[in-house]
Amino acid sequence: MADFYQLLGVARTATADELKKAYRRKARELHPDANPGDTAREAEFKEVARAYETLSDPDARARYDRFGEEGAGAQGPGFGGGGGLGDLFDAFFGGNGSPFGGGGGRGGPSGPPRGQDLEAVADLTFEQAVFGATVPVTLRTAASCTDCNGTGAGGGTQPVTCSECNGRGQVQRVRQSLLGQMMTTSPCSRCSGTGQVIVTPCPTCSGDGRIITDKTYQVDVPAGVDTGSTLRLTGRGAVGPRGGASGDLYVHIRAAAHERYRREDNDLVTELPVSIAQASLGTRFTLETLDGDEELEVPAGTQPGREFILRGRGVPRLQGRGRGDLRVRTRVEVPTKLTDNEAELLRLFAEGRGEHVEAHEKGLFSRIKSAFS
Repeated sequence: MADFYQLLGVARTATADELKKAYRRKARELHPDANPGDTAREAEFKEVARAYETLSDPDARARYDRFGEEGAGAQGPGFGGGGGLGDLFDAFFGGNGSPFGGGGGRGGPSGPPRGQDLEAVADLTFEQAVFGATVPVTLRTAASCTDCNGTGAGGGTQPVTCSECNGRGQVQRVRQSLLGQMMTTSPCSRCSGTGQVIVTPCPTCSGDGRIITDKTYQVDVPAGVDTGSTLRLTGRGAVGPRGGASGDLYVHIRAAAHERYRREDNDLVTELPVSIAQASLGTRFTLETLDGDEELEVPAGTQPGREFILRGRGVPRLQGRGRGDLRVRTRVEVPTKLTDNEAELLRLFAEGRGEHVEAHEKGLFSRIKSAFS
């Protein structure tokens, strides 16, 4: 007698979700519809179904863990004790009695289908992405037809109940399988699952209940988004045909770069160019930040790459409170061209510090002046 946990390929500590996933995987692999004529796989399939039926019930699983299969009262699929194999498939494969598709659940009418989800791109400035903004997004979409109010029926008429499914939107059929009779449920082909038929279609929308048009939404973009962020606007997608619910709109953010700042997570980073003299002797700068001007003191002896941090001047945290920091990194710039006087001053500075420098070749004017002195 095989261990139920081994049959499903899970540990004895498996969660309900892990049991469900393992059972679905095994059922798809072993189902008789996928292995016609293979009696060995059919027998294993029944054992797997029996194992899951026991372990998916918390009380039965507890009894099985203590007393084994006999203590749990496990039975074959479809023979008392719970809903049987049909209910198991209904719960996890859409109510069609098979893990290989074939229709919707066993509930009421499917109704008009839901509209499509749509995607759009919102282009933001760097500042809009940091601080948030309301921006327009225009897209081509399906909107409800105003001439028929979305019903799809022509003037003075109404949709009628489908005679094929009696307004349920679904039809049920019984088929024979190796496990006996199985009930399948599928959308009605005559009314496409809506439960109603359009006898006189609306001439504007040809009975679809919607028209294609351009639409503009004002999208509230929260502070702290960045390129790659996506906003979901529920119910702003395409309208479903003949009064069906609207899909959702997914707005993908594309933020422009900034000429001075770049983002590192929630921090803003910039470089501050300073001269050798400024780095050596110290100075003050008026720094243009996204929040306005800030006074920044660069002390004497500042080294290249030194970082100054302005707390709370960065990007607002999208999923939390507060803001990141503004990090200012110094970039000491070495002059590439010097006048003779500047070069002489630097040479004297180097000599005073005992530092060796290469001899400086004087300019033409200096050489002529030296020749007459």
